Amino acid sequence: MNSLCARDKILSIDALARRVARARREDLRIVFTNGCFDLLHRGHLRSLEEARALGDRLVVAVNSDASVRRAKGPGRPLRRAAIRMELVAGLACVDWVVGFGADTPLRLIERLRPDVLAKGGDWALDEIVGAEQVRSWGGCVERLSLVPGERTTLELARIRAQSRAKTR
Repeated sequence: MNSLCARDKILSIDALARRVARARREDLRIVFTNGCFDLLHRGHLRSLEEARALGDRLVVAVNSDASVRRAKGPGRPLRRAAIRMELVAGLACVDWVVGFGADTPLRLIERLRPDVLAKGGDWALDEIVGAEQVRSWGGCVERLSLVPGERTTLELARIRAQSRAKTR
């Protein structure tokens, strides 16, 4: 599965729904997570590896540029959605990537009905979108470990500080 070219793992929602249905017929456990992945870092990698270990197939939903701007503010995202999706798809632990333009991935979660909904440990269980729905069909919700100091906002602050120091 993961020997595919990264771009081959980026699917439309309809194509993804077909792949998920096929995986279910094979009794494979589907894990779903989502995020902006604006500046891919070690924390993202470890979270995605941990999420993949929770099942047989990992679906990663990546926010569109407009939804990142709404969530993170002006100046974000740093990279276009197509680039962010390809970088995430290039990770060996990721099976399928899909984009979404809504503020939350709830419609995707309801359509795909994952067995496991995984979200970063910085999210409280009662804040995880789709948690109630996943539990309603017998799935589970897992909070992923955080890697201290590995946050996009912290990395951006370091880069900006270094840039300011160089221009002085």
